[in-house]
Amino acid sequence: MSPVMGVIPRGFLLLCLISLTHANNSPTISTTLARVCEDTPDNALAFKIEATDKENDPLTYALHGDNAMYFKVDRNTGDVYVAKSLDREVNDLLPLRVSVSDGPNNTPGDINVLLMDANDNKPSFEETNLSIDVRENTPTGTSLFKVVATDADISYAGQIKFSIDDVVPSHGLNLFSIVPTTGDVILKGSLDYNGLSYYYRLKINATDGGGKCAKDEVEYLSNIAFYMINVVDMPNLNPIFLNLPYITNVDENSPVDKSVFRVTAIDPDTAINDTITYSIEESSADGLFKISSTTGIISVLSNIDREEIGDVVTMTVKATESLPNIQGEFASTTAKVHININDVNDNKPEFYKCDGSGGAENCSKANHFTGDIPEHLLGSVPINMMVKDLDKTKSIKLTLEGEDKEVFSVQPQFTMADSVVQLVVKQPQKLDYEEKQQMVVQVIASDPEENSFVSTATVTIMIEDINDNSPRFPEDTYLNLKVPEHSPVGTVVDTITADDPDTMDQGNITYTLLPESILTYFDVHPRTGEIFVKNQTLLDREVRSLYSATLQAKDSDDKPGTALLEFILTDINDQPPVINREYYQEFVKEGAQLTLKVEATDADERGTVNSEITYAILPSKYSENFSMDPDTGELRNRVELDREALDVELNGKIELNVTATDKGSPPLSTMVSVIINVADVNDNAPEFKKSSYKFSVKESGKGEFVGLVLAEDLDQTTDFNRISYRLISGSSGKFIIRTTSEDQRYTGNITVDPDIELDYESLQHYTLRVEAVDLEQKKAVVTVEVDVLDVNDERPEFEQSMTFSVKENITLTEPVGKLIAKDRDGNHSLIYELDSLRCRCNGSLSPCDWFVLEETGEVMANPEHTLDYELCDQARMEARVIDKYTEKGENSTTGEIVIYIEDINDNAPQFIFSDSIFVVVSETASKGTSVGSVTAKDYDSGINAQIEFKVSEVKFEDINNQTSPARFLFEAVTTQQKDNYIGIIQTTEGLDMTVKGKYLVTVSATDTGGLSTNTMLEIFTVDQSYKTELQFRTTPAEVEKNKPSIIRALTSATKAVVEVLAIREDTSEKSRATVGTIMVAYFVYPNGSALIPDEVGLLISDPQHALVLEQLGLKYVAGSSSVEPPKFDTLKYSLMGMVAGLVIVLVVLVTSLVCTRRNYRRKLKASKAMTSATMVASDNLKSGPVVPGTNKYTMEGANPVLNLNIDTAMVLDLDEESSDVDKVSLDSLDYSDDMNMSDKDTKPAMQMIQEEEEDNGPPEYIEPLGAALAQRSQKKGSDNPQVGFTNPAFSATDL
Repeated sequence: MSPVMGVIPRGFLLLCLISLTHANNSPTISTTLARVCEDTPDNALAFKIEATDKENDPLTYALHGDNAMYFKVDRNTGDVYVAKSLDREVNDLLPLRVSVSDGPNNTPGDINVLLMDANDNKPSFEETNLSIDVRENTPTGTSLFKVVATDADISYAGQIKFSIDDVVPSHGLNLFSIVPTTGDVILKGSLDYNGLSYYYRLKINATDGGGKCAKDEVEYLSNIAFYMINVVDMPNLNPIFLNLPYITNVDENSPVDKSVFRVTAIDPDTAINDTITYSIEESSADGLFKISSTTGIISVLSNIDREEIGDVVTMTVKATESLPNIQGEFASTTAKVHININDVNDNKPEFYKCDGSGGAENCSKANHFTGDIPEHLLGSVPINMMVKDLDKTKSIKLTLEGEDKEVFSVQPQFTMADSVVQLVVKQPQKLDYEEKQQMVVQVIASDPEENSFVSTATVTIMIEDINDNSPRFPEDTYLNLKVPEHSPVGTVVDTITADDPDTMDQGNITYTLLPESILTYFDVHPRTGEIFVKNQTLLDREVRSLYSATLQAKDSDDKPGTALLEFILTDINDQPPVINREYYQEFVKEGAQLTLKVEATDADERGTVNSEITYAILPSKYSENFSMDPDTGELRNRVELDREALDVELNGKIELNVTATDKGSPPLSTMVSVIINVADVNDNAPEFKKSSYKFSVKESGKGEFVGLVLAEDLDQTTDFNRISYRLISGSSGKFIIRTTSEDQRYTGNITVDPDIELDYESLQHYTLRVEAVDLEQKKAVVTVEVDVLDVNDERPEFEQSMTFSVKENITLTEPVGKLIAKDRDGNHSLIYELDSLRCRCNGSLSPCDWFVLEETGEVMANPEHTLDYELCDQARMEARVIDKYTEKGENSTTGEIVIYIEDINDNAPQFIFSDSIFVVVSETASKGTSVGSVTAKDYDSGINAQIEFKVSEVKFEDINNQTSPARFLFEAVTTQQKDNYIGIIQTTEGLDMTVKGKYLVTVSATDTGGLSTNTMLEIFTVDQSYKTELQFRTTPAEVEKNKPSIIRALTSATKAVVEVLAIREDTSEKSRATVGTIMVAYFVYPNGSALIPDEVGLLISDPQHALVLEQLGLKYVAGSSSVEPPKFDTLKYSLMGMVAGLVIVLVVLVTSLVCTRRNYRRKLKASKAMTSATMVASDNLKSGPVVPGTNKYTMEGANPVLNLNIDTAMVLDLDEESSDVDKVSLDSLDYSDDMNMSDKDTKPAMQMIQEEEEDNGPPEYIEPLGAALAQRSQKKGSDNPQVGFTNPAFSATDL
């Protein structure tokens, strides 16, 4: 069967098999998201891969991807276990590649493993050892600092609460508290650097809110940090004096500036220890002492007199700190200093006149005294005299002198203390007033210890009269003393006095009335004799008209004198009129006429003025509306009565007060009330209190109260003043009005209809007409304006995106700008809050705090930072505007504000360093030639970054380093390349070609604001001594054409920069016959050096470069000391080569002869070897290494002669004495390159030489060994040519 027929049945069967087989479906993975706790332990079940297969084939599971290392899967069940610790804080979402296979099919899938947070991170403090300074006068409630901690966990596990675990010293627990949620440490007690502690260490605990995930119990984590609070001592304590109390003493009359005492005060604020200044605030004796303001030493200022200032001087000393305290005042304190004055006997006795008890405080120094004494009296004379010696230790002697000294004696006569001095009467019979009214004596006081200390006082004694006479009246009787009845108490009837000639009774007489019964009606003043009425009521003439009495006078010794008195009472008007009714009452309608008569009588005697009566109305509120006849008492209304004109409270009642008065003196009157009731009639229509009303009401409020309208009917009774209200127009059915009554006032209560809501957007204003009507249909109408108010339900909006600009490096007190927002609601209150602030620094935005936002919307520059455009050029502020009055909906909107920080010129240009060396060829330089450049940059921007270069100074430094000023041979031309400015230094004129050295050029870079920086350029000069002339054999045109190639060749030869100055035709005598061209050039190196012509000639004479330059037409270098480049003569060089070859051949021959020395022993053995070689069969030759230069082999049995082991060194005599040349000659057979072998030759390599003889005979061999070997190698019947082996170093001549 053919192969084709065999294939068809097999393909057919396969097709049938496929058609009978169902397709196997791939597994389906249903798990796409798995939540796993990050604290799930290793090897614990994390989740299960849910997958299904329609054929229910066994499934195998596998994990793939970068995150597969965290899990392992049971390939049979799909249970996924944790293989490596998980950390949500590192990556909270682990994309995991999975695959499920049912055998034939493999289904890939992606599962996102979401790691659930577990509380596995402690709170972390941003600062763990913070130390802050706090003033001790910091007010309680002040936030001292804020503890900041973070927790990488989330939810409750990431919420941190702070607490203070401990404070050292322990009393600090009562001084500090911490806000658990914010970490703000609050001072809750007063600090005291000196009284409590100068430091506190706070142990602060941060505990998270706890959490759990894989574990069953909630776990709480905490951390602690220590914070130091250093209490800063403040000047809050007053200075204190040391070693109190201060008591000292000093002698009186001590010299001025004598040191008395020293006080010392210190500042209790120990950390401040302020300097103390001393002063005397007050002193019981001013001007006696002074105090040093720095040392506190008290010293004598003026003379001290103890007798003048007393035994003790008390002064108040003040200590004041030199610096102000925390209240801005200079703290101070005071102390008392008591200085006892030591006495010195320096005073004489002195007399003092004393008042009262004779105490020293009531005494004054005197030299004259007086005293009174009754005549004939035995005893002492009171003269109020005291004798004193101001010295503390005293001794006084008293004596009497004078005309009357015998009448008296002085007591005491001797004393050692301050004493009262008395004169005692010794002879009373000489005290006779009728003979002598006064006596005079002198009292002498002396100091027994000092005779010069004497004082004298004169005493005048007045002799007093005694009482020996009685008082006497001028008349014995006083009749017809008239007094009106009912005279007021104290009315003086008469004044009667008595006289007494005794001197002691002058003005000392007293008066009384007798008998005592008269004292009920009258009395007398005891000192003046004035008789007056004592009882007004009892003096009634109608009861008793006559009274009698005795007036008695007594002197100081009660000696009496008397006179008889008689009193007569006169009549007065004492009866008022009497009205015949208690009150009058009358009723009358308003508008009617009133007539009423009032009647009265008087009990006084008729026909006299005391009984004549007149009538009148007392003034009152309504009395002007009425009139009364004064004689008849008839009352009438003067105007029409109107009840509405009366006060409502009167209820129509008018009360008048009418008087009936007699004409006596004084006139007496009686009052009666007259009540007039005015009846009301309906004579008034309602009236609104206002001409119009205006109310407002919020939209959307059903039944909302709008306002009250009030109308009033002046009628005063409810029958006529009741009012009702109604809306007559304008309400559109949206308002209602109700009439309410309170305290007889009727109001209209306007409200929105309870079934209707007002819509501000539909209509904002209503005009209502309200009617008020009373019971008799009298009406009034008023207009009511109602404004519908919008409810604040719109959030505020920024008017537009705002941008501000502010210049850098300035201190602003004014706002950078003000945010403006609008609110469509009518009633709003907008405030602004800062959400975030980012600054654009180096092209990227990052948080910053360069600006602050006030609630008013004012953007202020933060004074704690300096704006710097070079650091950040823009700030983006996200702010929020909030409406505090929002009633519905959102109350805030955010907006972005861009603040551009404008550059100011605050950076000077900066040169950019360059290691370039500038060289100028003086001859090539002309005006405008660029000889160098500088580069500078200004970090300001815009116009402030523009730089202008200028050459400010030029100096020249020669080769001897001598510097001298130079003309401004250079100028700077400014160009710009991106942000850098380049100053190209150009020559302003041609340079001197003869000078050697360098120019020192100072270049300044100045910006537009005048800020500048200088730099110095060194420009090396190449003078004309370096000019080189190159002579070419070609025309100038050809040289110009080949100029680039020539320059390249010259540069390659000299490694210098070639500056071609000129190309011109050679016009010298020497070259007139031929064409020639001169190229003038300089060869300059970047370091400022150059080549002179000789150096150029030497460098280009190198054959490598000379051939190239010769091909370009170069003949020679003019001015060079080197020879002209040689012509390349072929014959000359051929001869020179032949001579060199002969010399080499000769050297080789000599060397060969010297090196081919052989000893004859070796050469004889080689000769014998020829015979032996012909006898040895070639089959005995063995392959192996050959001894170089011979046919001997080094291996056993290799010797072709003897077939034995041989010592090559011995046999060939290659011992230590053999020359190297001998050994080298043996190596010639090692080179297989020199051997010609047949294809089947496997013998060791040796040079085979095929020699053909012309006659085809045997070859001739120069060497015998060669001949022998050749004979031995030939075989019968061989067609191979004859081959010989030759050793060039071994010739027959050696034999």
